[in-house]
Amino acid sequence: MLDAVRQSGHATPDEITALVLADGGPPLSVSTVYRCLDALQELGLLSHTHVDHRVPSYHLSSHSTHIHLVCRGCGHVDEVPVALGASFTQALASEAGFVADLTHSAVHGHCRSCSESAHHHAAEGRQ
Repeated sequence: MLDAVRQSGHATPDEITALVLADGGPPLSVSTVYRCLDALQELGLLSHTHVDHRVPSYHLSSHSTHIHLVCRGCGHVDEVPVALGASFTQALASEAGFVADLTHSAVHGHCRSCSESAHHHAAEGRQ
């Protein structure tokens, strides 16, 4: 199962199950997959992120050095270094006394392409 996550980069439990089967692994129940993923997280080998409002996406813990950027327009998921959120986490700590862990974060908005397209269409509508 760890190899399936390594191979995918980011994967939902259903995607991990499909990868295990494609590699000749045994059929797995959903509950078995979730138990294995939980155990691998407890061992510190995996982390997860809620890229959308559905099931989590799992990735290797060594790959937890980024924040996910999820485009609401086209659905593209990009990554930026956690360090880009440093001023935000510092503000949370000083203003609210909250120490944030951004390694499980997904920020939703619009990618450059969708933003430029929306801006372009808005400008056309004003003409």
